[in-house]
Amino acid sequence: DESLDKEQLKSEPQPWELRSKPGWQKFIVMIAGIVMNVILGVIIYTFYLQTFDKAYYSVDEINKDGIYAWEDAREMGFQNGDKLIAINGKHYDRYEDYLSMKVLFGAEVTVERAGKQLQIDVPNDFFQQVRSGSGFIESKSLVKVDSLVGTTSNAALAGLQQGDQLIAIDGEPLFCYGQFKEIAAAKKGETLQMLVNRQGENVPLDVAVDSAGLIGFVAAIELPENYQATDYTFASAARYGYRDAFEVFYYQAVGFWKLLTGQIKATESIQSPIGITQYFPKTWDWRTFWRLTALLSMVLAFMNLLPIPALDGGHILFIGIEGITGRKLSDTFMERAQVVGMVLLLSLMVFAVGNDLFKIFQ
Repeated sequence: DESLDKEQLKSEPQPWELRSKPGWQKFIVMIAGIVMNVILGVIIYTFYLQTFDKAYYSVDEINKDGIYAWEDAREMGFQNGDKLIAINGKHYDRYEDYLSMKVLFGAEVTVERAGKQLQIDVPNDFFQQVRSGSGFIESKSLVKVDSLVGTTSNAALAGLQQGDQLIAIDGEPLFCYGQFKEIAAAKKGETLQMLVNRQGENVPLDVAVDSAGLIGFVAAIELPENYQATDYTFASAARYGYRDAFEVFYYQAVGFWKLLTGQIKATESIQSPIGITQYFPKTWDWRTFWRLTALLSMVLAFMNLLPIPALDGGHILFIGIEGITGRKLSDTFMERAQVVGMVLLLSLMVFAVGNDLFKIFQ
């Protein structure tokens, strides 16, 4: 950055140098990188939806059977069988929107229960609970055995086989995988009476649950066959891609404000590249790669817009001050501001890396 070059700052600005240009031209140069990050994010989200997701399930399809409410959701007021109607008074067509940041960062969710509409408040800090492993709501699903965790796992020893579909647990019909997880977690060290469907025949099994609430199988989750998916057209992918991209930007701002006001902890919300790698699967997956690339593009756009010296947002702030006052900021001030900005950024990086390493080795 030429503003850190003392000799350059002392010399007369040359016609081709940015510092010799009028304020509006400086602004265009500084905002260009942010705009390109936003455009890239929208394009990748659109590409992702049409190439990888290809289709989505509407909330009307999910409402055929209603939702399953995990314990945390039940404490808020949700009940099994509730039908999703709106978020903050607005109806959203995609079911996944009811699991997104617009709900997890706090919202009023309207549900239909026994023919009546009710409003349920999701607390502002619920996102932190979800990150720590809490469940929320889940659609009806078919739970099948994708594979067994070794030949000596409790599931294998009880006779569970690949391809089995879980029908009931302890005499209770199984609605979704979340229901199974909660039942198993509540019966650590005990035995589950399971009913599975194996090639059209119902088979009863007694399966022991270990101390972690697991029985030793990998589940394959499928939605019921009578749920019809809606294909993404290019137009709908572009519309939802645009919306998803800007929601990331918006909720970055919301999260940043919560961080500044102490509503969320820095140790739980700031990550370095070390922490980000944990979101990637152990084997290469293009779906995850493009999803995270789109996310990071919008995050970078937001971060670059922050009015911190050494970032584009800091330069834009200084350009605005010069435009309002009609006076050029001194070279000494600019130099010191850049140093302060660099120190802030380096300190933030050291904190983020240290925080991630602490989580790994604790």
